[in-house]
Amino acid sequence: MKDKKEFEKINVFGLGEPNNAFAKYFIGQSYLNPLTDPKTCNVFLANVTFEPGCRNNWHIHQAKNGGRQILICTAGSGWYQEEGKDALSLDPGTVITIPANVKHWHGVKKDSWFSHIAVEVPGDDTKNVWLEPVSDEEYNNL
Repeated sequence: MKDKKEFEKINVFGLGEPNNAFAKYFIGQSYLNPLTDPKTCNVFLANVTFEPGCRNNWHIHQAKNGGRQILICTAGSGWYQEEGKDALSLDPGTVITIPANVKHWHGVKKDSWFSHIAVEVPGDDTKNVWLEPVSDEEYNNL
């Protein structure tokens, strides 16, 4: 799924706007389309789209209790990897439940566009801790 116009036809939740607020935590361009308003809903959902080659840095969704992230893959093809484990292929229909306090990253495959809905599960003392970028070597070896 290299062609952006073709991808946009199947990306049912929409591309959204460039994810400039978090750009420093991504290699490549990502887009964010919020699906819920955190001012009126305690569960934040957003469609996150990655251009070919884009991935986020290693990061941890910290929480004392509860908290986690759920990824619902909706279009294109991507990767998810927890530290010390093999990367998992992500395709439409794949659902990944990421436990709190687990170091991981996610992004697109090199030759595709990719979208997933990110669900931020409420918890106690939650915060996102951004870490080092996924190296080109790590990414290119997938």
